[in-house]
Amino acid sequence: MKEQSPFQQQSNEVDVVNKKEVLDRFSHLEKQFEDLQKDFSLLKNDLVQLMEENHQLAHENHHLRQRLDDLTQEDSSNDDQNPSKSVGEGYDNLARIYEEGFHICHVYFGTPREEEDCMFCLKFFN
Repeated sequence: MKEQSPFQQQSNEVDVVNKKEVLDRFSHLEKQFEDLQKDFSLLKNDLVQLMEENHQLAHENHHLRQRLDDLTQEDSSNDDQNPSKSVGEGYDNLARIYEEGFHICHVYFGTPREEEDCMFCLKFFN
């Protein structure tokens, strides 16, 4: 049997240390990989839930828009049948405010009117 030289002995020790470091690094990477897999799995579950919720909300939004369109069509058909109703209560309130002596025009709205009529306010009534 040959005796190992001090250089060879040191080389073997370095190989053992390097192998241990490699195994430690590999174990560390394996642990990181497992953690990433868990994170991806949780993220996938969250994504599935968000997609399902998005689908439900889009479906509900579609139905609400249909309902709104139906109601809008009903209102417009009612306004066509009764045109005096389309003028509405707001018009009457503005006319009352004007008669009480206040401006209803966009220029002087709400300010007291002098004795004379305001051409901007009268334009509103035409």
